[in-house]
Amino acid sequence: MNYSDYIEINNEVRFGKPVIKGTRISVSDILEMLSNGMAINDILEDFPQLTEIQIKMCLKYASQRENNIVIAL
Repeated sequence: MNYSDYIEINNEVRFGKPVIKGTRISVSDILEMLSNGMAINDILEDFPQLTEIQIKMCLKYASQRENNIVIAL
């Protein structure tokens, strides 16, 4: 699965932050919730418009972004 099927960047939504398609919920919002100990089921309960796959794609997006970081020496 490709995260781009679930995540978009639109300069007119949340100042161009990556968001879950069709929402104003940013990838960073989801990652913050997960890092604060929220379970996926808790997030789904708070945001019923989301799906488990959308949340997992946020993790995939972050992982792939991390892999693309280049450090200039």
